[in-house]
Amino acid sequence: MPFSAISRPFIPELDEKKVKSLMKVLSDPEKSNTVPPLDILWVIGSEGGNYYYCFGGCHRYTAHHRLNSEFVRVKLVQVTREVLKNYLGGSTPEFK
Repeated sequence: MPFSAISRPFIPELDEKKVKSLMKVLSDPEKSNTVPPLDILWVIGSEGGNYYYCFGGCHRYTAHHRLNSEFVRVKLVQVTREVLKNYLGGSTPEFK
C-alpha cells in the first residue's frame, strides 16, 4: 500500500538501535520480506472514502518513514468507526 496513505496519530517512543536495525534489513532486497507487515486499521467512510490508521509497529513504521518508502507491506484489518473510536476517543474524525 502507499505509505503516504497511512495515518499515525500518536508519537511513538523509539529505541534507535531497533529503528536502525530495521532500516538495514529493509534496505536489503533479499531480507526485506522478513520484516512483518504493518497492521493497518481500515475504515470505509459514509461516502466510500478509505481511511488507514497504524497504531502498532512504531519501529517498523519509523524505519519505512526514514527510508522514504513509497510502498509498504501491510495487513489490512477492516473496522467500523465505532471500533476506531476505542483508539482515538473524542478525536475520531467524521469519515466521508
